[in-house]
Amino acid sequence: MIIEPVLRGRDMGAGGSASRRAQEARRQERLLREQWQAARLAARRWEAASEAERSVAAQLLVLTERGWRLLVDRRWPGTRAANVDMLLVGPGGVFVVDVKNWRAAPEVSGGRLWAGGELRDDHARKLMAVTKAAEGAVASLGLSPVAVQPLMVFAGRRVNSELGRIGLLGEQDVGPALLRQHRRLRAEQVRAIADHLERVFPEYESSGVATAARERVESPEPESAGLFDLEGLRDAALEEVMRAPIEQWMTFLDPDQVALVRRNWSGPARISGPAGTGKTVVGLHRAAHLARRTESRILYVTFANNLPRVQKTFLKAMSPAVADKVDFYSLHSWAQEFLHERGVQVRLHGDKSETAFSLAWKHVGRDSCLSEIDPRHGYWREEIDYVIKGRGIASFEEYAAVPRRRRRASLRRPHREAVWALYEEYESIRIERGVHDFNDVLSMALAEAARGPGGSRYSSVVVDEVQDLTLVGVRLLHSLVGDAPNGLLLVGDGQQAVYPGGFRLSDAGIDIRGGRGQVLRVNYRNRKEILDTALAIVAEDAFEDIDGVRTTGRRDVDLTCHDGQVQRVVKPSEAEHDEALLEALRELSPQEQADAAVLCPSKRSISHYHRLLTQAGIRVCLLEQYDGHPVEAVKLGSYLRAKGLEFKRVYLPRYDAFLSKAHEASETAREREELARSQLFVAMTRARDVLWLGSVRTP
Repeated sequence: MIIEPVLRGRDMGAGGSASRRAQEARRQERLLREQWQAARLAARRWEAASEAERSVAAQLLVLTERGWRLLVDRRWPGTRAANVDMLLVGPGGVFVVDVKNWRAAPEVSGGRLWAGGELRDDHARKLMAVTKAAEGAVASLGLSPVAVQPLMVFAGRRVNSELGRIGLLGEQDVGPALLRQHRRLRAEQVRAIADHLERVFPEYESSGVATAARERVESPEPESAGLFDLEGLRDAALEEVMRAPIEQWMTFLDPDQVALVRRNWSGPARISGPAGTGKTVVGLHRAAHLARRTESRILYVTFANNLPRVQKTFLKAMSPAVADKVDFYSLHSWAQEFLHERGVQVRLHGDKSETAFSLAWKHVGRDSCLSEIDPRHGYWREEIDYVIKGRGIASFEEYAAVPRRRRRASLRRPHREAVWALYEEYESIRIERGVHDFNDVLSMALAEAARGPGGSRYSSVVVDEVQDLTLVGVRLLHSLVGDAPNGLLLVGDGQQAVYPGGFRLSDAGIDIRGGRGQVLRVNYRNRKEILDTALAIVAEDAFEDIDGVRTTGRRDVDLTCHDGQVQRVVKPSEAEHDEALLEALRELSPQEQADAAVLCPSKRSISHYHRLLTQAGIRVCLLEQYDGHPVEAVKLGSYLRAKGLEFKRVYLPRYDAFLSKAHEASETAREREELARSQLFVAMTRARDVLWLGSVRTP
């Protein structure tokens, strides 16, 4: 929690801005002086407190005029006589404050706390133990552990440093540092959490400190009648999330989700659940939780290239103290960097590898028995990518016996022989041309990880959207941490798989038995009408998840949000359809546009709507460039790039154009249809409040 000592003023504009800033500065100075004098008088009445505690409390009491609550000299629950100097609850979260009045200045060296040449790590351990108790206390309210922060405040000193998760601040530094905290809690949430902590951490019977503090720090806002119950608090938190920009949903979780974040897993674990149940949110909170409890780094991996930027931004806003300890990567970008560090040359070239496959298809595939099943070479490229190379198959006999999960076409031995001949021809041409494909990168990284030397620099790996990875990719990530406690967390849902093929965790040698496979069942994102519309698309598509369980397409989901709007627009021409889309977007305010996305099934349609919206004067932010920061522009991208994201309003122009109007007879065609419906389902479930569905149908 290192805070730069700068004064942040408002931009008053040209002409008279300097005079206005000066007037505002003088007004703030007078106000703060009055508040400081009142705080010192209040602190002096606390006879049970030490002089150091009174001095620091006076600084913190100034914050109470700005919506904070201060609890002083509390009992540590579960101990006989230990105390907690201060608990501070405010818009920035919950802070456990330990006041120090040391003769020597604190120093951090080698990750340890020193003062006057003496090691003081025992003070840090005690503070972390109290912080853990506070985390447990607020977990029942659904407050994430990232909102609870330990502070060590040094009376009479100027300090601005950190010791792992603990912020080290001087007496005069603590107030400004807390006021600059990212806003997490509303006023009623502050009151409810402070009341709860006041019960969990009771005051000492002989001390008038806590009572005096409470009398002094009560918010000037009128209190609501009675105590805030837990259900009411969660509803208030949800209401706040609904009003805020979509990027700011970080602080509150369901208590069941908090339990998963804080759980001590004895080995690899998995969190699954239908769309909208908060799997990614839990994964991010889990990464922050682990980062605050280890000196090692945490790896957070997903498949899509755009998601790591967004997730890194979210974690930095959610838990800035540990954000630099978590590495965010797409799987292939991490594998390439890993190989580069090991001195292994990678010659990845997508276009050249595609040319190599086209030549192989021309030489041995086009006139083979494979054309009887599907004459389109794309299906057979997927067979090689996701079944043979994606599973790391090295021999024909292994391929001849392997179950082709989520592949509909039945291949007899002659067909598999033809596929293997196509694979060998492709590999021969690819190697001759000196290029690698994406599967090669993962296989090379897995071989290098197995070769060593040395262990992984990561203590934990969190894998988001695990269903989109290949078996080789999962094996690679598993190899980094093995079956270590809290080592591997897999997050994802088989119904939202958007690529061909599949695998089971048992194929990767991963065992999640013993309660290490948890399912989330409450949808916090989609309103009922939107979710019902999305589920209708995949209602007939049963799927097999990576744990081997086969599940129906229409799953039972508990909803927290109802109503919502599904707007269906049918026009006789593409021009009229596009004008209706522009009209709907023009009606939005800049903030509403910032929370809206136009999603398309192909690069071609993205280019079309990028040009259309730009020419209409509507600001556009491509999902390929979106980094998670709020921007007043409509997001535009593909169904696939929207995975892991959510928006208040989603617009799907010509959403039904790429769905087959008549079910084709071949198994490969039905497989393509099913995959297209899965991708459309993912796009629809990105919407929270409004889903706009556009169609073109000639009379």
